[in-house]
Formats: sequence, C-alpha cells, structure tokens
Amino acid sequence: MLAPERSVPATTSSSEPSVERLDDCYWACREIVRFHSKTFYLSSLFLAPEKRRAVWAMYAFCRTADDIVDRVAPARERLDAIDAWERGLLDAYDGRAGDPIYIAFADAARRFDIPIEPALALLRGTRMDVTVRRYETYDDLREYCYLVASTVGLLVMPVLGTVSPAARSYGIALGRAMQMTNILRDVGEDARMNRIYLPMEDLRRFGCTESSIAGGAVDERFRALMRFEIGRVRAMYAEAEPGIVLLAPESRYTVRLALSLYRRILDRIEANRYDVFTRRAYVPLPAKMLTALTLAFAR
Repeated sequence: MLAPERSVPATTSSSEPSVERLDDCYWACREIVRFHSKTFYLSSLFLAPEKRRAVWAMYAFCRTADDIVDRVAPARERLDAIDAWERGLLDAYDGRAGDPIYIAFADAARRFDIPIEPALALLRGTRMDVTVRRYETYDDLREYCYLVASTVGLLVMPVLGTVSPAARSYGIALGRAMQMTNILRDVGEDARMNRIYLPMEDLRRFGCTESSIAGGAVDERFRALMRFEIGRVRAMYAEAEPGIVLLAPESRYTVRLALSLYRRILDRIEANRYDVFTRRAYVPLPAKMLTALTLAFAR
C-alpha cells in the first residue's frame, strides 16, 4: 500500500485525547511491553518518563503487528488484518487515531517528530512472515531483519536523541543483531510453524537439512551451524556498539543495557548446548540485575 508522505501526525484541538485518556493508552502500551519483552521493559525504565512512554508506544505498535501475523488463521485473513493495522497507522498520522495503541503512538510521534516511513517498512516485513518461509541467502535474511527490526531502531531513535546523524547506521546494525538473536533463540518455535529463517545456504554448508531442523535434531552438524551463526551475530553487536556514544547522553545507558542483555541470550544458547528446540534461552532476572548494576558502576 502506497501512502502520501507524512512526517508528524496531524492534530487539532478537537481530536486531542484528554490527559486521563492518553495516560490510559500509554499504560496499555506499557502492559504489552511488560508482558512480551521483559528485557526491553527493564531497559526502558532507565529513560526519562516522557521518553519511556514513547518507546512503549513504538514497541506496542510493532508487537501487535507481529502478533497479527503469528496467530493461527488463514494467510489471507492475516494479510487483511495487517492492511487494517496499516490503515490505522495512516489514520493516526492524519489525526484520527482510535485504537489506544495508535492514540499513544500518534502522541509520541508528534512530541518527537517520528516519521511514518519506518513503520510502513516494518509492516512490509511482517507481511513477509505470512508469505515467505525460507531465505536462500544471508543477504536475503539481512533485508528481512532490516524491515522487521532495524525499522524499530529508526522509530525510537528520535525519542532517544542523537548527537550525530551517523547514529542511524549503528541503530540499523543493532536492530539486525537483535533480530538475528531472536531467530537463533526461536529456531524450534519457528520450525513448528513451518518457518526456517536460517539461510538455506548455511544449512547446506554445515550438512543440515530442513527435515533435521523440523525434527529438532541437535547433532554436531547443527551445533556447528549455530556456532557459526552466533559468531556472526556477535560481530554485529561489535559493529553496533560504538554507535551508543552517538546517542543523547541520557539515553546511552538504556541502549547499552538492552544490547548487553540481548547479547547474553547468545551465551544462554551456548550454555544449553545449542538446544533451541526444547529449551528457551533467556537471561534470568538476577543476571539481568547484575548486568544493570555492573553497567551502572562502569558508567
């Protein structure tokens, strides 16, 4: 769907929600974040209240789109639902937000001058979750990761603030690293939905097959494949990390914490001996708090 260019949502005094209504909408976004991503939620708590609420709205928009394409329903129904979610986005930027998530989203977009283009690109990526179930090359997968994850960084970057335009490329790299981490953690879950995001060229390189992935085989070939992919993702984090100093000073700790916690998921995959079929890799709360304290003292 093509949309006219929009930068800041339109607004009129008659369309503005009350303070109480707006607070309720942001609170609804907060609950979505707190339930679905404890790592993102913990990191967001170190932002100033206005910025914190804005990133909650961005996350809730993205998460809802993801839930739409992951639900059990015919492909056409899910694509129609994404089209409807996109129309809600366009309405929000035209000052006609109705859904609580879009009321909060539109308010945050006005406050921080958030462009619509990354949100539209993200919805293109979510449609791929319905229509594309295999990626032949790593370059193909990189483009998908840009659409569904780097765009999130581009949405929140105006909220975080930057001291240099160069921060954009680092944010794109961090989004890809985080999405690749999700892909590695969720190999088993995705396989149960007949999705294999690991590049087919990589499976062939290490002697794995689609049937072995679907069957949850954690043999030496699969472990070698996962070691290779984890090394690749760690290099992505190393590429993204220098960009943190290009963010506004008050936002750097939040992003550094999110990067550190997400990167530790790779450690947990290794600790589970690469079993991503029967064990979910996550960072326990005590380890998260220790990481937060360590980074705070280092700062």
